[in-house]
Amino acid sequence: MNRIVTLQERVEDYLAERRRLGYRLRTTAGALRSFARDVDRLELTGPLTIDVMSVWARQAKTHSDDPTTWARRLRLLGPFTTWLQQFEPATEVPDSTVFGRIGWRPAPHIFTEQEIIDLLAAARRLEPDLRGATYEALFGVLAATGLRISEAVNLVQADVDLNVGLLTVRETKFGKSRYVPLHPSTRDALRDYRRRRDLNITPSEETPFFVTTRGRLLGCAMSPRQVDRVFQQLREHLGWVNRGSHAAIRVHDLRHAFIVRRLVLWQAQGVDIDQAMLALSTYVGHVRVSNTYWYLSGVPELLGLAGERFEPLPPLAEVEHV
Repeated sequence: MNRIVTLQERVEDYLAERRRLGYRLRTTAGALRSFARDVDRLELTGPLTIDVMSVWARQAKTHSDDPTTWARRLRLLGPFTTWLQQFEPATEVPDSTVFGRIGWRPAPHIFTEQEIIDLLAAARRLEPDLRGATYEALFGVLAATGLRISEAVNLVQADVDLNVGLLTVRETKFGKSRYVPLHPSTRDALRDYRRRRDLNITPSEETPFFVTTRGRLLGCAMSPRQVDRVFQQLREHLGWVNRGSHAAIRVHDLRHAFIVRRLVLWQAQGVDIDQAMLALSTYVGHVRVSNTYWYLSGVPELLGLAGERFEPLPPLAEVEHV
């Protein structure tokens, strides 16, 4: 009697095969394993259907009610289900029509300078004092460098060189590492935070730079979800008006604000945006420079800049034909 192969086993076979071809599949691997666990618990007797996949796609860990989020999750299943058809020919393959188009990116909330000042001041007042210092430093770094939250909380002591003012961001979202230079004011703020942190812990080279501050977790790494919860509390306390297209202002919007403010500053300084765009894309860790160019057309604050770059040429003088 043939043993029934679980979907989780199929997923591991698929991932192994793709990795042998050179694919890293970090995001995809987590999604596929989550999907396979859910499906195996259902003990299905028939082939995988789009209905089953759609139910899973709606159950994003962020509890998102955004169809765009569901569509992105569902899209991750496409290559795997196509591969699975060689074993289960009746397996259905999802397409982009289930939840609608994915291409539209909602505009982020772009923080004003005053909003960032207010956020850091509110973070500073958190208790106990080390917790306030940690969140003030963390939100300050996000605003000053455009790091992703995951990149910031994964920094360890050895990654933060405050003598030369340089962060080493390792194995980021797309499996790439990069160096992030710091402005002197950011370096000084981090040096002050480190001094206050080290009054409470004895760090090593592998100690998280930004640490949790309560009980037995003192000195441990922070989690993005933990940061999101604190940011939500501060956001509600500050009563900001959301100027973005997302349901609420997010920590990630600090990254968007950094990029937009840099482009606006370059415009004011007369910098050639096209010449500088590759440097900015590398600095923030975009896998494609087109992701950085998106801001010119996708963010209201930069639509005027885009219009100037593509303004029509002056009409040609009429030429008399002889």
